[in-house]
Amino acid sequence: MINPNWEPEFKERLEKHYDELKWLYAEIYNNNEEAFNYFCTMLHDYYVQRKPLLKEWDEARLAVPDWYRGNDMMGELMYTQCFNEDLKGLKEKLDYLKECRINYLHLMPLLESPEGRSDGGYAVSDFRKVQPEIGTMEDLAALADECHAKGMSLCLDFVMNHTSEDHEWARRARAGEKEYQDRYFFFDNWNIPNEFEKTVPQVFPQTAPGNFSWCDEAGKVVMTTFYPYQWDLNYANPTVFNDMTANMLYLCNNGVDIIRLDAVPYIWKTLGTTCRNLPQVHTLVRIMHMAADIVCPGTLLLGEVVMEPSKVVPYFGTVDKPECHMLYNVTTMASTWHTVATKDVRLLRHQLETVFALPKSYTFLNYLRCHDDIGWGLDYDFLGQFGIEEVSHKKYLNDYLKGALWESQARGELYNDDPRLGDARMCGTTASLCGVEAADFEQNKWKLKMAIDLDITLHAFLFTQSGIPVLYSGDEIGQLNDYSYHDDPLKWDDSRYLHRGKLNWDHVAMREDLSTRQGQLFQAIKKLQILRASYDVFDSNADTWIVEPWNDHILGIGRYYNDQKLIALFNFADNEQTAWIDEPEDFIELMTGEKREAKAVQLPPHGFVWLFHSYKENKKTMTAPDLEALTKPKKKAPAKKAAKKTTAKKTVKAKAAKKETKTEVKTEVKETKAAAKTVAAKKETKPAAKAEVKETKAAVKKETKPAVKTAAKKETKKSSTVKKTKSKSTKAKGK
Repeated sequence: MINPNWEPEFKERLEKHYDELKWLYAEIYNNNEEAFNYFCTMLHDYYVQRKPLLKEWDEARLAVPDWYRGNDMMGELMYTQCFNEDLKGLKEKLDYLKECRINYLHLMPLLESPEGRSDGGYAVSDFRKVQPEIGTMEDLAALADECHAKGMSLCLDFVMNHTSEDHEWARRARAGEKEYQDRYFFFDNWNIPNEFEKTVPQVFPQTAPGNFSWCDEAGKVVMTTFYPYQWDLNYANPTVFNDMTANMLYLCNNGVDIIRLDAVPYIWKTLGTTCRNLPQVHTLVRIMHMAADIVCPGTLLLGEVVMEPSKVVPYFGTVDKPECHMLYNVTTMASTWHTVATKDVRLLRHQLETVFALPKSYTFLNYLRCHDDIGWGLDYDFLGQFGIEEVSHKKYLNDYLKGALWESQARGELYNDDPRLGDARMCGTTASLCGVEAADFEQNKWKLKMAIDLDITLHAFLFTQSGIPVLYSGDEIGQLNDYSYHDDPLKWDDSRYLHRGKLNWDHVAMREDLSTRQGQLFQAIKKLQILRASYDVFDSNADTWIVEPWNDHILGIGRYYNDQKLIALFNFADNEQTAWIDEPEDFIELMTGEKREAKAVQLPPHGFVWLFHSYKENKKTMTAPDLEALTKPKKKAPAKKAAKKTTAKKTVKAKAAKKETKTEVKTEVKETKAAAKTVAAKKETKPAAKAEVKETKAAVKKETKPAVKTAAKKETKKSSTVKKTKSKSTKAKGK
């Protein structure tokens, strides 16, 4: 249903998707026209409620739809209460995040959930209230506004598979209201649940066995895939989908830019299946993508799909019918820690070859550690050719990373150990798993150097990958495991709290002191970030390939973009190794600035090199990167004094304009004669794109425009001579 009285902009967006939207909705909900009409009206309601400031962001991001794919993107993941107590405290520390060059801020679940039955915030009792001790929804909106003013986008978890048993719907279902029981999966007896159990895997076989729980108050069985206090929602009921989509848009209208769809593969249940990755899941995600495009375009969907690559990639959808904008690169993360333990890169190399073969438009979030455990869902068919057996190998990996083997300096703990299957997952911070904790405890300087070098090398590998690198809060200063959770009865049975400790601000204060491990790690990671953001070769549109070093301890990665070439080499061994490569060009090592040949490259223990070549510069003119110049703030154009009330409305239009081999977006700023809204009175910072703005009669401040990436990335034409040079170098890689 399209109401002729709706705003032209909304109607235009809705009409663009209307046929597909109606078709998919009718297909999954049996031509329920009443529910579909309600859905369209609901979309309009949230469009109307969206404040003007956020609509300006929408316009800017529509102009540059790939704003999130640049090599300047840098993310950080955190629990608000662990970072600085609450939302107001977080807002006070945004300058520190700016210093860390963070422009993508992911806050772990902070919506209302019951104490002791929250699953770390993933058992939501109210999707429209913030946990009281963290703040209010108004605080969240104020934080979002401040983030936007500082050029940061805000990501929030949306737990869509289930609600807490304390949610209003669950309370009314327990009371016997049929309408609300239909929003979940209730059964009068165990007959049907037992049939489900025959094909549905268990998520937590040790801590929460089975997929169903008995509800005494209702006198019925309810589906609980995760924990007994998390009741699975029934998305076959259109009311559930309509209301949950409304909850998502409510968060978007409070300034959330990226919605993380938690446990999205689980949301559709069908008897006789695994209830994972069913076709209906993709239909629902596609509809949610279109709903965001209509109400709040520029909003991104991040899918949490913790599965093997063959199950992950379909959640991107297609070019014409996209689903998630971004997905986690889970398998590469797990393969990285496998490589740390085995010092053998063959599995990681195999995994990266799969990723490198995917379309460049697919954007992955790359990370070393997060709030969750490390699961060993590796490619055991590939490992089998080397005589590796799954159960015994998982035990070796866990023994190594918890420090049970004499040769290991890692310090981690097991999570959800299942002795029957010989399976367990691993917890711990990046620094502790790299050996920093053990070396620090022993006061062994040699071990500490080895551990810090490994930590830095892993971050260099993280930044070498295409996509968005995401740090886990505290990793920038090498934060160690927090064992205090053992003394908290609400946490002591969940070892994931080992790496969910509070940020130590005394240690943060040491970040400039290179005599400390905090200073060494912070400054090294900062340098890596600066280099990554400064060279086109790290762009997501770059060609990527595996460089063959003829050494299974060394991982080699090649990148090429805009006449720039990078050879990155990473040594996972505890001793010096040689990468037997023979690249013809002249290179500069980016971290040291020294000229270096890419021939038989020697790498120290846990060391790496970023070897850079520019085809635009010859051997004599190619110089080392000037880090001081790269980090020096650009001078701002003089601006007129801000009036208390604006008298003109400015519109920013992005246009793609090729200039040599780079694509820039120039903005035309037009002043209208209409009286403007009193935005300046509230001192709200107007969003604008990161672009060079031509000087106009009106002076425009950069900080009052939407901070989005406006450099439109397009395929750059390469000369035939460059292609020939590249093809010669690939022969040395064994391609």
